[in-house]
Amino acid sequence: MRDVAQRAGVSLKTVSRVINAETGVTPATAAKVAGSIAELGFERNDLARSLRHGRSSATLGLVIEDVANPFWSAVAQAVETAARERGFLLITASAREGAERERELVGALLRRRVDALLIVPAGHDHRYISTAARTVFLDRPPRGIESDTVLLDNLGGARRAVEHLIAHGHTRIACVADAAKLYTARERLTGYRDALRVAGLEQDPSLILSGNPDAGHSQAAVEHLLALPGRRRPTAIFAANNRNTVGALHALAEREQPVALVGFDDFELADLLGTTVVRGDPGRLGEQAAALAFGRLDGDDRPPQQIVVPTELVARGSGERAP
Repeated sequence: MRDVAQRAGVSLKTVSRVINAETGVTPATAAKVAGSIAELGFERNDLARSLRHGRSSATLGLVIEDVANPFWSAVAQAVETAARERGFLLITASAREGAERERELVGALLRRRVDALLIVPAGHDHRYISTAARTVFLDRPPRGIESDTVLLDNLGGARRAVEHLIAHGHTRIACVADAAKLYTARERLTGYRDALRVAGLEQDPSLILSGNPDAGHSQAAVEHLLALPGRRRPTAIFAANNRNTVGALHALAEREQPVALVGFDDFELADLLGTTVVRGDPGRLGEQAAALAFGRLDGDDRPPQQIVVPTELVARGSGERAP
């Protein structure tokens, strides 16, 4: 740590704060310290230090987007089941898409000496995590470091959703998505565009509404689309996550003329509502992440692994409506 401090031109306390993801360090200083850590190959291994003293906390730390979302609840439940089978306790917290909150939660978990971290990343630079060898990222890859990652087939699933709508005669297909800065939203938008391009259909920017983080925003977005003049109005909608789909259903509920809908992610009551979705298994996402984490704790020293969980299209009626 002294070498890192000297190279970065900061105090030992500042280096400690960066390593432990504590507040009180400017982004520029944190980046300077992280660069020095990378140049020197410094790697603090709290797990190894604990084991040398005969201590293991027998805990996993899980930082997810929002435990209130059923998708993330299923992920947390799967990780908790895997942890319990190994006699481990799971500590779960929600970052809620906040980069600073993510750093604070990671720092708090490390100070509690969790044996491994599982993170749904909210930030855009993860060089502050000096424990990459025992960190698994879920749903989105990390930035600035290499680490084990478990992803859904976002691009392929979105492409299949839009191809399904095209196969049922739709040419004006809208996309309602979360913020484009999110990895999953970008991948699903890419899949949407790929399907249109391959089919030779025009990509109308007015039919792509991103930046919808919840059902309320998504409902307003779909209502805006339905208010477009006749020839510009979409006959089908691809909703890029479960909250987008719920919002779309609210907007379509009182619609006399049916509009086709395919959503990404299954959700509660989707089968009863007859909603066609592209389904990825959140439980499997959590299971695979836990397996990678425990593999590292058991001595697996392979290079960082990336696992892609497949998705499937589940036809229930809403995506099969003709224009």
